[in-house]
Amino acid sequence: MTASQTSPWWHPDRHADRRPALLARARIEARVRGWLAERDFLVVDPPGLQRSPGNEAHLHAFGTQMIGNDGVGQGMYLHTSPEFTMKKLLAAGETRIASLQHVWRNRERSALHHPEFTMLEWYRAGAPYETIIADTLAMIRLAAEVTGIRQFEFRDRVCDPLAVAERISVAEAFERFAGIDLLATMDADGVPDDAALAEQLLRVGMALPEDRRWSYLFTHVLVEKVEPALGNGRVTVLDRYPACEAALARRVPGDHRVSERFEVYAAGVELANGFGELTDAAEQRVRFEAEMAEKRRIYGERYPIDEDFLAALEFMPEASGVALGFDRLVMLATGAQRIEAVLWAPVAE
Repeated sequence: MTASQTSPWWHPDRHADRRPALLARARIEARVRGWLAERDFLVVDPPGLQRSPGNEAHLHAFGTQMIGNDGVGQGMYLHTSPEFTMKKLLAAGETRIASLQHVWRNRERSALHHPEFTMLEWYRAGAPYETIIADTLAMIRLAAEVTGIRQFEFRDRVCDPLAVAERISVAEAFERFAGIDLLATMDADGVPDDAALAEQLLRVGMALPEDRRWSYLFTHVLVEKVEPALGNGRVTVLDRYPACEAALARRVPGDHRVSERFEVYAAGVELANGFGELTDAAEQRVRFEAEMAEKRRIYGERYPIDEDFLAALEFMPEASGVALGFDRLVMLATGAQRIEAVLWAPVAE
């Protein structure tokens, strides 16, 4: 490594090396904001400090204390996503909103992860989630056009960001890349069968991990067999996730085993996660309770459920939305191999 690569990020020599990617980041951000304005999105500014940081089992938040004028503190969290606040704004009557701001996730630091990063999130009231998928693909093309890059590369994976995207359901992907009939491991209401999925893994020659719960086995196959096959050569939209793996998404009409959830991959990098949004408060409460029970089982803790959010769902219109990792998109559009390379000031280690 050169001296500039081992120097702190603020050293003039290292900053000079990093600056072209950072200027590209600024240009991409300007184009994103312009794209949103042209389509009548309001860019909103949700507060990062929340009573509940989100209620997904495997997301970890940063906790803090908010101390009142009386000196008494109450537990608060830095949000892992602005999602709850943005859906409250949909309930309030907004119809097209977006946010480009920092979010925080604990236990995450790697080439693709940073404890504080920038999330681009947007929602359309009254729009099907196919519209949000199209938006997401447009954002990816926009970033590539800004930098003029012809091919996204990450490690040994490549992807043409301008090619027509591939779209495949989770069930189709499990069949194609792992030889597993995923839908056969759920009943008609989407209730998963641990033993049935374990049997499928054994049938295709995969070793069973110690944890044989359906959700863990699902993730094991997804990571080992499916994700390595996504976003190669062209962008992949992986959609129609099992309902039990989509806590905030509505079910697909006519097939309650799957939900309107999608993820987008490019060059092996997961870029975005979106939903046709669930607006049934009673079902949402059941899902949150299940997620927090799983979190307590695995990690020994749980987060509060945002009762204000559940109350707002009663007023929220049908909508679709997506969260896109802005830093990851900039990485691919600039050829960077680590997320810190496109952050103006990385968090201290």
